[in-house]
This record gives sequence, structure tokens and C-alpha cells, in this order.
Amino acid sequence: MTLFHFLPLYICLLTTALADTIRTSDPIAIVDITVKPCSSCLPQTSTAIALTVYNAEDLRKSVLEWRRKRSKQQQEKLGEHENSESEISIKAVDDQWLVIFDGYYSQEHRHKVILTALSGQHVEIVARDNPAAVFESDFDVLLWPYDERKKLESLLDEHEDIKEVKQQKQISRKLQYIKSQDTYLPSEARVHRAGQRKPQSVSSSDYWFGSEKLRSRKLMRSVVKPVTDELQADILWDLGFTGAGIKVAIFDTGLPKNHPHFRNVKDRTNWTNEKSLDDGLGHGTFVAGIIASSAECMGFAPDADVHVYRVFTNQQVSYTSWFLDAFNYAILSQDVLNLSIGGPDFMDTPFVDKVWEMSANGIIMISAIGNDGPLYGTLNNPADQMDVIGVGGTDFAHNIAKFSSRGMTTWELPAGYGRVKPDIVTYGSSVRGSGIYSGCRTLSGTSVASPVVAGVVTLLYSTVPEEKRHFVNPASMKQALMHGAKRIDGTNMFEQGAGRVDLIQSWKILKSYKPQATLSPPYIDFMDCPYMWPYCSQSLFHTGMPTIANVTILNAISVSSKIVGIPIWRPYDQETGHFVDISVSHSSVIWPWTGYIALTIMINEKGAEFEGIISGHLEFFVHSKNDDNNEDIEENVVISEMKLPLRISVIPTPKRWQRVLWDQFHNLRYPPGYFPRDNLKMKNDPLDWNGDHIHTNFRDLYERLRAAGYFIDVLGESFNCFDASNYGTLMIVDSEEEFFAEEIEKIAKDVEGGLNLIVFGDWFNTEVMKKVRFFDENTRQWWIPDTGGANVPALNELLEPFEIGLGDIVSDGEFEFSERKMNFASGTSLVQFPDQGKVLVRNLRDQGADILRNEKDETFKPKENTVAIFGVHEYKLGKVAVYGDSNCIDGAHMQKECYWLVEELLQYFRTELFAEELVSDLVEWSAVKEQFESFSTLPERFVGNQLHRFSKVLVPGLSMKNKPIPECRELTFLTPQYLNDSKSTLSWKNRPLLSIDWEEENLEIQSYKPLPLSHPETFSSATVFIVFSACGAALLFLLAQMRSRKNERSQKPLKFSKSRSNKNLST
Repeated sequence: MTLFHFLPLYICLLTTALADTIRTSDPIAIVDITVKPCSSCLPQTSTAIALTVYNAEDLRKSVLEWRRKRSKQQQEKLGEHENSESEISIKAVDDQWLVIFDGYYSQEHRHKVILTALSGQHVEIVARDNPAAVFESDFDVLLWPYDERKKLESLLDEHEDIKEVKQQKQISRKLQYIKSQDTYLPSEARVHRAGQRKPQSVSSSDYWFGSEKLRSRKLMRSVVKPVTDELQADILWDLGFTGAGIKVAIFDTGLPKNHPHFRNVKDRTNWTNEKSLDDGLGHGTFVAGIIASSAECMGFAPDADVHVYRVFTNQQVSYTSWFLDAFNYAILSQDVLNLSIGGPDFMDTPFVDKVWEMSANGIIMISAIGNDGPLYGTLNNPADQMDVIGVGGTDFAHNIAKFSSRGMTTWELPAGYGRVKPDIVTYGSSVRGSGIYSGCRTLSGTSVASPVVAGVVTLLYSTVPEEKRHFVNPASMKQALMHGAKRIDGTNMFEQGAGRVDLIQSWKILKSYKPQATLSPPYIDFMDCPYMWPYCSQSLFHTGMPTIANVTILNAISVSSKIVGIPIWRPYDQETGHFVDISVSHSSVIWPWTGYIALTIMINEKGAEFEGIISGHLEFFVHSKNDDNNEDIEENVVISEMKLPLRISVIPTPKRWQRVLWDQFHNLRYPPGYFPRDNLKMKNDPLDWNGDHIHTNFRDLYERLRAAGYFIDVLGESFNCFDASNYGTLMIVDSEEEFFAEEIEKIAKDVEGGLNLIVFGDWFNTEVMKKVRFFDENTRQWWIPDTGGANVPALNELLEPFEIGLGDIVSDGEFEFSERKMNFASGTSLVQFPDQGKVLVRNLRDQGADILRNEKDETFKPKENTVAIFGVHEYKLGKVAVYGDSNCIDGAHMQKECYWLVEELLQYFRTELFAEELVSDLVEWSAVKEQFESFSTLPERFVGNQLHRFSKVLVPGLSMKNKPIPECRELTFLTPQYLNDSKSTLSWKNRPLLSIDWEEENLEIQSYKPLPLSHPETFSSATVFIVFSACGAALLFLLAQMRSRKNERSQKPLKFSKSRSNKNLST
């Protein structure tokens, strides 16, 4: 018996394995078994079997791709490509005010209410000439002097029909086009270049398709496919789904008339003060093409009803009121709305409220998450809202694009913790779309990724039968996208959300979808790294600050619902479950379609020495209205049982010197106030809006300290709410808030008792603050900073017990410290310090003088000052270190990092030893203080600043009086209700959408850690046919071979004698 005789069995087993592979991945395949001559086979055989498996779908797509490429080579025109960068700014308009009503009223009624409320006052109501003017509205725009704003608010707030009065906002986007020097860049270079873009960039790719160029290349390079091919849109097109009947609104820069790529433009409207419907920039045309182009560079939904809303002028300017009018018009009819713009102002309440209203009326909102990556805490509004599908960008290799903004949301700071965003990611780098008049162009940015998802949503919407479309809403569509997404390995949830879009998997989910409530993220697991960063980066321990997990609730059953009863914490193990305390807060109402549930997790005294894993789940119930019926009737309420699996890593309490406390309470950011960027060179990004959290723009510092073995807690309350005996070091970085008198007293006592203090300051100069105010020529609008880079006068009050003071010289420049290159970027300097304290003195440029100089003065020369920029001092049992600039540890616009300095200080606090090269750069203050006596006066606060409007410390008004210090939060913990299920290893894993009928639909959603969702262990009829056909063919082949062998054996003597006979004859 030879190996050959086992060949049929091998073929049968191989075919079965192939069929099983086919069964778990593709519905249809072609198996080709060929018997052919073989010259290199074993001596026993003269034939070979070639077994080829073709995926029918891939085969069909290959043919389509060949046809498409051939068509492109004949029709595509080569054009010059440009790189475009954009800057988005949002400014208040001084003399224009939005009067927001509590409902929709006719123009006559609204004007009557305003004139009645302002009886006897001269007032001008701005006329709005746009398509929405003939309909009822919920707002008006007034002209009123900014200096009399309080009078206006007091008069209007008294009327029962008026909800609020808000300032008009101007939104500006500036695009600068830069001719590209390259005709092609590999994907790695494209990502690197995109990562260097300025905030809110919409960047053009350097790659373009051209038949002549492709033929002339010598090196094999990957060609980027059309984005519709990458997401397999042609599968749905072949089934007859093309977006027909779905109305999609595009809020952008307009669309040219009779553009050859669009066959179903239903409406073009202009909401600007320009008398034009056309697109003068090309951005709106490109976005519309990604969604609905029907020629050349195909869009996802070529037959969708396209409604174009021109909300930006050719100068890239818009106003909140323009958006409000356009939203009011769109709310009447649209299904899907794409908004490829965004900004950091999540407190523009008229805009935010209107987006909520759009979602509440069933319109699926898709928005770009922002192009401010790779920095964390850079999410843009409205994409950061729970009801909006926030979209991040990837390249075609499925890497998160460098430009794509990262989470977390910063709405909840300082007391809470941010939500997971983006919701989803997709292709946003080097995507091809429609040119402004014809042809195709290539752009990059999340404003490209957003219409990719909008196109996907529109196409998916059209696959839902008419009788089931009432199930489609913002929550159900987001659920389909997120549960169908494929997770990207090696990235965390604040980079990718649920993962990258998978059009076909989401379509399969929608085929049998039933409304339900789900959670995002669907579980909290301290062992799931890196996806669950930062939870997986630091275990919990006793006496640590509370860890907060903010989970979003998506409820597609009803636009309005609520959590009923008290949530239940169910640990799986009675031996360890009582070590953890969990407190819960949640939305009072889940609206529109979304809400939150926040878990505050702590380890109690019983778990002080425990090391291990505590598992369980949080259980709660959501009550939803069934349609629009009365929810007081029991049968009209749908009850959803929700479970949030938890797996918590616990360690024994670390040593005191290992523990660092980060002060979040005293960090303020835009919005609501104008808090300027710490680096004054960053003129194009003047606002400090990243949250100043250890997990946002200081994330790299966090990672560095964790790698060095330190544990970092975040303090979201005042200083009276932490026990200093638990911590080795308190870090106060770039603080803008004032300090309570009680806090100042407590910190002095804590340092005296052994707590170490690190302070990173930033620039402060009242004259410079006046100079860096915003001024807009058209609107006569001024914004003056509420503080400098840091609130130096407040810091001086905190540091006064230690005899330390910071001045108002703004310094900038390069220097060396401890044999390292350093950069001082708009920092402050020490002007008072204890005589025995050690300081670092350097010569730096006087940046403040540069800013304040007369620009017409041609004789001005840059000035240098000798300044003390770093100091360290022992105070009783503790130590205090102060550095005048936070730029070197802040990921936003960092010039040169100085994480090493923080590590050196923490090592010094523990061992009282500095590195020799560092010590050699320091001098005693007593030796140099005389040269600083001329500017030793401490700076005073800016007179007339508006900090009191946003402060948690100051009483509203200009008196600079403090509020009473707030009480520390008292948490109410849930009583554990044990569930003896500690042996279950899957109890914490992700769950599929509960309503999907897997057996009927034969679906499989791929999930990457947690484990893949199960699929039915059954064979389809096609699979059975393939297996039996292959086995039958193999058996027939075996019989043929056996018969051939028999004939060969019977003929062997004849062959030998004939051969021998021939030999004799020749002889």
C-alpha cells in the first residue's frame, strides 16, 4: 500500500476542511479538481491532482474590477493635485443675539413676543432670507449692544415663551492650497504627512490614478482601490440596493448645477448671505460624491435623493443661525444628514440642542470626529454627542490615521470621566471623490471618513423593506454599525471606538434586526489591553481615588426611556466580591435614543492586601415606551434587562512614594471661557481645549510614569477631599482655576507633613493678554483671555507659604539642562524663592516684549533676560519643585519633552539624590537673587476678566470673592447580590445583538477579543454538495488508477522482452 492509495481519503478530508472554511466565511465557492500529467511526481504515479478553490464572489469582483479599471484608463483625466490645510475657528459675535423660544411659532408671534418683552427699547430683528423663512421657527436673531447684554437677558428671560438668550457664533474655516511636489507617496508616507497637518485639515493626497504612469512604473506598488470596493458596496448593488428612496442631506459648501456625477439631486438650498448655490471650494462636491456619485469615482448610494444645504460661504464662514435655519428646514423631510465639520465648542447650546432635536425626529446624524490627532482629548462637536455617529479615520491598511482625533470626551471633566468616542472608524486617508466640476480628486481627513459612513448608512437604509423602516433610527443604525464593526488590533477604544466599518456585516445584522437597548462599550475589562486603555493600564487598590467608567446606553426601542429601580451589582465569587464597592449614577431620562450610566469603582479596606481578579456584572432595567402609547399602562412599556460585565484587576496598596496624585479640579479649558493656548507661537490653534487631563494631552507623561512603576490617581474635587498620607507627590500642572483659602492652608500642612509638590506653571502677563485677544473686522468682536497660560496670581497665593513667587516675564528659547536639549515655550519664571533653595538660571528671549512691540518699529531688536526657570526646595518633611513651563510634558504642540525631569524629581523625593549632571546646573537662590530684585513684584490679576463666570471657586461678579468650599462627594455603594458563577470564563465577554436569528440568517459577526460570536454548526446545501462531489470525484479517480495499474502489471513482461529483443537486434 503506497501513499498514493490514501490520496482519495486525503482529497475528501481536504475538501471537507475547505468546505468548512467556506461555510464559516463565504456563502458560495467553486472547487475545481483537475487531473493532469506530472513529470516531477513520485515514480509510482504519472499524474497529479490540482485542487483550486475559487470564491465566486471574489471571482465576480475581479471581473468587475478589471472592467472598471479598463474604463478608467480610457476616461480618466490626469490633473494636478493639491494639498489643502484648514483651520476652524468659532467666535462669538458681540452685537448679535439668538433668542431661543420654547417651541415653534410663526414670525408674527415671535416678533410680537420680543417687542412686548422689550417694550420701549430700540431693537432690530435680523431678517432671514432663506427657504425656512416661510415656516414656523424656534429662534430669532437680534441686534443689541454687547455692553447691555445683561439688560437684554433680564428683559427676555421673564417671558414664558422664551427659553434662553445666547450669543451668535461665527464659524470660520480657512483652506490653504499647497501644490504637491510628489506624484505618488506610499501609504506610510501619506500617513506621516497627514499627521503633520494643522488642526481641522482636509488634506489632499499625493496619489493619483493614471494609465501612463501605471505602465511606466518599475517597482510593484499597491494601488488604492475605490472606497466602495474596499467596503464591498457592489455586493449590495448587485442585489438591487443603491440608496433609492432615501433622502440624504449634505451640510457643506454647496454643489455645482448639473454636475455629471449626480443623477438624483432633489434640492439645492443656500443659507448664507451670498447669492449663490454653487460650490466655490469643491469640499461640498467631494463629500456629496463619496455619498452619491453615479459615475467615475462611485459613491455608495448613487440613487439616493440628494439634498444640498450650502451653509458655508466661499470665504468659509458660517453662523450658528444659518445652521439653525437649515436644520429646521431639514427636519421636515430628511433621513440621513452628513456634517463634515466640527469644532471644540460643545457648549454652543442652541446648536447642540438643535442636533438633539434632529436626532429625536429620527434623522441619522453623521459627523467628523476631527483632525487634531494623534493628541487625545481632541474630539469635535457635534461628533462627540451621544446621539450622533462620530467617525474617525483610517488608512487603507486599516491603521488609525495620525490626523484622526482621539477621545475621551471632555464634557464630564473635572469631576467625572469622559465617554468613548469615536463611535466607528473608516477610510479617511487618500480617498477618491468627485472633483468640483467633473473628474475625480483625492482627499484625506475625517471630513472624508464621515461621508463614507454617511454613504454606508444611506445604502444600508435602502436595504430595509418599507414595512420595517420604522425600526430604523439613530440608535438602531449606530448599533448595526458598531456590532458589525471589526476591531483593529493594537489600538484602544479612544482611537477606534467599536472598530472599522464592515458594510456587509452591518447589512446582515439589519436583515433580521429587532429594536433593543445596548451598551457602548459593552463591557469593562481591566485585562483587555490595549483596547480597554486606560482601565487595563493600572490595577485598582485600596485608598486609591475612585475609577469612573462612563458607558453609553443606545436604546432603539423608543426615543425616550428611563432606567427604573436601583441597579444591581452581582459578583461571581463570594470570597472576593465584597472587596469592591460600586456606586452608580445615570441619565434621569434616556433621550434622544441615548443616555449614560456611570460606574464609580473603589476597593475597600477588606481588599487592601488582595491581588487578583474580581468578576461580575451590573444589572439594571430600562423601561421604554411602546410607540407613542401611554407608558402608565403596563402593556405599553417594553422592559429591557441590561447587563454590563465587569472584570476588575486588584493589587495590594502600593507604597506611598509610588503614588502620584494629579490635580484635575483646578484645570479649566475652552469652552466655556477663553483660556489661551500655553504656547503663544501656536497662533492657528489659540484655545486650550484638550482638558489638561492625564489621559488626554498629558497621556504620554502618564505612560512614562506607569512604565517607571508609579501609580497615578486623578483628583476631581478640591484639595480637602484627599488624604495626603496616601500619596508621595501632588502634581499641579497648568492650573487656571483659583484656590480656596482652605486648600492653601491644607497644602502647606500636607507638605510640612511629608507630601511632595510639583508645580508646572505657564506664561502670565496682563498686557500680553490684551494683545492676544481675538478681533474680527466684520463683526467687531473681541475676546480677551480670562487668564494667561496659567493663573499665576492664584499659584502665587498657593506657593506663598513656601516663600515662592512667579513673575510676569514671558520667556522663550532653547537651552541645556542636565546635558539635555530643552525648549522653553512661553513660560514664566521665578522671582521669589527661599535662600537655601536651588534654582536653574538661563538667558532666554523676552517673548512678551516681542508680542507687545510696535510692528512698525523697524529698529526693534529681540531682547534677552536672565531668568530662573526651575527651582527645588525642602520644606520641613516635604519638598517643593516649580518649573515655569508645561509645554515639555504637554502633548499639545510640544517642542521638546522633559518627562525625564518629572522622573528625576520623583526619584529625588524618594532618595534625596539628584543626578550629578543635574545638580551641577543648579545654584542657590541666595547667590543670584540680587539680579532679580528689579522685577520681584508679583503680578496681579487682569482687571475685568470673566473668570468668575466659569469658576468653581469664585462668586459670580467682579468682586473676586470665593464661594464656600464644597463638601466632598459621599458615594452610596450598591449591596453585592452574589451570583455563584466564578468558573464561567465567558460571563464577562461581549454579547451579540440579542434579537438576531443566527440560524435563520446564517450570520457571523467577527469580534476580536472578546471572543468571536458563535455561529450555527450546520452545513448549507451548497457545502454538502461540494463535499459529496469532491469525495465522489476522488473515488472515481481511485478506481481509474487501480484499473490502469492492473493493465500496466499485465503488460510488464512484454515490455521487457521487447526491449531486450530490440537490444539484440541492434547488436
